[in-house]
Amino acid sequence: MAKNILQDALTRLDNIAKNNAQFNPILEALNQPQSTLTSNIAIRKDSGDTAYFKAYRCRYNDLLGPTKGGIRFHQDADQNEVEALALWMTLKCAVVNVPFGGAKGAVTVDPKQLSPMELERLARAYIRANADFIGPQLDIPAPDVYTNARIMGWMMDEYEKITRTKCPDVITGKPVAFGGSLGRDSATGRGAFLCVEALANKLDWQVQDKTVAVQGFGNGGYHCARLLQGAGYKIVAVSDSKGGIYCEQGLDIESVYEEKQRSNTLKAVYCQHSVCEDREHTRISNDELLTLDVDLLVPAALAGVITADNVDQVHAKYIVEIANGPITADVDQQLNAQGTQVIPDILANAGGVIVSFFEWCQNRQGEAWSEQKVHDKLADYMHSAFEQAWQHYQQGDDSMRVSVYKLALKKLSEALEAHGTADYFSHSE
Repeated sequence: MAKNILQDALTRLDNIAKNNAQFNPILEALNQPQSTLTSNIAIRKDSGDTAYFKAYRCRYNDLLGPTKGGIRFHQDADQNEVEALALWMTLKCAVVNVPFGGAKGAVTVDPKQLSPMELERLARAYIRANADFIGPQLDIPAPDVYTNARIMGWMMDEYEKITRTKCPDVITGKPVAFGGSLGRDSATGRGAFLCVEALANKLDWQVQDKTVAVQGFGNGGYHCARLLQGAGYKIVAVSDSKGGIYCEQGLDIESVYEEKQRSNTLKAVYCQHSVCEDREHTRISNDELLTLDVDLLVPAALAGVITADNVDQVHAKYIVEIANGPITADVDQQLNAQGTQVIPDILANAGGVIVSFFEWCQNRQGEAWSEQKVHDKLADYMHSAFEQAWQHYQQGDDSMRVSVYKLALKKLSEALEAHGTADYFSHSE
């Protein structure tokens, strides 16, 4: 991971926009977050002891609307990471034309060390610490790493108790029974799949000939792999935090997923009903997966996994980023020189925030959309954003990453100018 993930994100922005004077005002606005709230929250453990945890919520920029972003529970979370993720969310919402700004939240905790009751107390304590900092027209949280629909339900319930209102639109990614949206669970992976689908259409791929490796078999990586296999791609490798598996003949993703749920082990298996049989496969590390000779690489796990140390060994001609910031800024040019096409995270993993926006709309309108309607509208948003970026990419010398970033900066610049800028006032009479 980059030593300073926020500085790495800002460096990439500067590199992309350094020769475009029109972006100077928005770069200055994005150079620091608008506001970050840090808290020390306390919970009563099951043993009766009190435990304290550092908590964060960053509202990075609200030019386009109320801020939006997930809350993660992770032992390595810190303010620097939270602010970087909130910056990326700002850019992401701009790229896909969602009327939100960017935010992020976190608690520095290993959730696997907490009991279910302790986890609920932590979720509720987080909302008590941040209740004045969030709101349905101010800042709308959602799930992220090691948080889920149940935790969002606890958080929504706590906010409603504090405000003495019914307020389902304060949080997205909730249980469907609380006003959550159908299609939210698979949205991030589906959005990445839609990007691959759009790329394949542009390049006239014969998809049955294309091989894919997916680093990270969590929610995003699993759903993307499942949809890609369903479309005819050969998924030859997947990995989780413990390592990966490789099978030249291809993996059956649904069977691998079922086995992981059953035994918490990643194995190449093929299942028919409840009977699973092992398939021949090779154990590989996460680092080895990144260097496989495949057509498409999907980093869907951690930030900063492709760096100056290993970029020379990356053989995939196409990379679709589901993880936030999996490629460090200092190797963008080298990947471009190697002929590697990257669909960046701020487009490829935007499916989650798009469907969160749909959930917020449903809550505010008192509606519940069908899963098919959610899928269809998500496809419209993803294909529209991809098409705009592709048209820019085709017209100039920029990489696809630069094209996507410039699309975001252009939309944010227009919003900044609409609020009134020095340029605007210099032309007034």
